[in-house]
Amino acid sequence: MSRQAIQTAAAPAAIGPYSQAIRAGNTVYLSGQIGLDPATGSLREGVEAQAHQVFANLEAVADAAGGTLAQVVKLTLLLADLADFARVNEIMTAHFKPPYPARATYQVAALPRAARIEVEAILVLD
Repeated sequence: MSRQAIQTAAAPAAIGPYSQAIRAGNTVYLSGQIGLDPATGSLREGVEAQAHQVFANLEAVADAAGGTLAQVVKLTLLLADLADFARVNEIMTAHFKPPYPARATYQVAALPRAARIEVEAILVLD
């Protein structure tokens, strides 16, 4: 099976040796996104703004792969503080509709650039 790297200027460039996403067959593996504004490269201020930016970044990468967030089947959320869990859930409902993707959420000691949230996704193209 061939692999295709997915790249878009509408989401932040990778800050390490990885691709924004990889398509393998009809499955697209989206790398973790933090709340970086792709236009400025700056981290958004606060968990709410970062969460909205994370989902916008994921949407841009999904679009570049020929998909949408509606095709996401699995999310992994990394939070700097699980106290943000309820607020991130509320924000997620602005970007996803039922049936919601499968999901795991973890509190982590730190994230790149002192981000409050990072999210990775897997989507399946129709």
